[in-house]
Amino acid sequence: MFRQLLCAALAVGGLLVGAKPAAAENRLALVIGQSAYRAVTALPNPANDAKAMAQLLTDAGFDVTAAADLSQRDINRQVGDFAARVAAKGPDTVALVFYAGHGLQIDGENYLIAVDVDPQREADIPLQAVRLNDVLNTLNSVPSRMRILLLDACRNNPFPALNQTAGHGLALVDAKTGAPGTFLSYSTSPGAEAEDGSGSNSNSPYTAALLKAAREPGLPIEEAFKRVRVAVNKETEGRQTPWESSSLTEDFRFIAATDASAANAAPKLVTAKLSVEEWRRTLQGRPVELAHEMIVGDGSVEAYEAFVTLYTQPPFGPQARAWLDLHNRMAAWNEAVLINTVASYQAFLGRYPESDLTPTARKLIERLRNRPVVTPVAAVASTSVGSTAPQGSPSIAPTNAAIGPCSMPPRNNGINKVEEKPSKKHEANPPRRASRTPHVRDFEDVVVYEPPVRQYYAPPVRVPPVGIGIGGVYGGGYGRIPPHFPSRRDY
Repeated sequence: MFRQLLCAALAVGGLLVGAKPAAAENRLALVIGQSAYRAVTALPNPANDAKAMAQLLTDAGFDVTAAADLSQRDINRQVGDFAARVAAKGPDTVALVFYAGHGLQIDGENYLIAVDVDPQREADIPLQAVRLNDVLNTLNSVPSRMRILLLDACRNNPFPALNQTAGHGLALVDAKTGAPGTFLSYSTSPGAEAEDGSGSNSNSPYTAALLKAAREPGLPIEEAFKRVRVAVNKETEGRQTPWESSSLTEDFRFIAATDASAANAAPKLVTAKLSVEEWRRTLQGRPVELAHEMIVGDGSVEAYEAFVTLYTQPPFGPQARAWLDLHNRMAAWNEAVLINTVASYQAFLGRYPESDLTPTARKLIERLRNRPVVTPVAAVASTSVGSTAPQGSPSIAPTNAAIGPCSMPPRNNGINKVEEKPSKKHEANPPRRASRTPHVRDFEDVVVYEPPVRQYYAPPVRVPPVGIGIGGVYGGGYGRIPPHFPSRRDY
């Protein structure tokens, strides 16, 4: 009997030890709610959204830092301090940032708007706001298990001076171009505007749906945000559909699985991405409401393309077509911004001549045309006055015309060499060299001793690219460890 009890105790102990790594996972969260804007009308719900999310994340095992109504300097400090805490916790840390408030895209860049921003023109936003890519690069600069960034920031542009020129919503950001293990979510599609919420609900539609989905035990993060997309789309009658981009390589659940949700907590099988034709066969014959819910939950271009060919009647047909057109336009805009050439913006205008991004594209074309041309500094030639060739390079003898009248004549390298009889003085007092023998001294060349060669270091030159590329110069932000999230300012 004692032996059986001992074996049972050892078995339970082994299970507890095996479960320890999952429990030892570090979870840190930074929650920011921006409501009390000074230059424009205050937003009522971000403060409520941030408070509710802080409570959810605390219940999910996160060590939460909550902050509200931050200036640009305060946001930068909070993000920097948060990155330092993540670094101190170690690489097995899940870092999550939730931001509720205003967000804008200017010249293809996304910015989080501080409460003290008061722009009079577009050029004021980069000086007064916080660049989203700087936040992402800061999180990427420290080792961590994964980085989750949730943005309820696609509300309308509140600044009258920017309404006619700035694009709507936020620009597309591809998390796959950054470090693996990143999950980025918008409260609505790139290029669209989200609702702050109204009526008796004190939270925005996005945050309200997220609070519900994330609390289900054992629900993987991808499945949770599928439910968020469907719920918000229904709540807003198709006006708003959340969007996300993921490079996660590991599983994540806000709330751990319980015994009742063991089946739900089982690892999901990775399924292949369906083509348009496969989606068409899947949707064929289904009720339009069910088919629409399926494509919204999936969120892929292929699903929407199949849907619009099968269902054209309102309201779901026009809603799906509008989503697809907006997504394609924002994908084309993202490509033009990353290439950042006159030709790339002209190609965008050729496809979308009249859109909210047309003024920005024309402005960037004009800016590129007026940009000074930078010529690379070539290596100093050996024929330059007072210069020497780099060490290890062959010595090129200059001509008299090149080196000027005050320099030594060129060496005779054996061409048309005229044999001259050495003088008697030279014969009587030959130079002593350990490597020469007396009987061959008459056939040796004259040895000329030159000063040591100095290496010439050219200053670094930044040359504008002429083709497609992502990376190159790791500029901007706190984090400078590649890979990073590229943007137009990096080129």
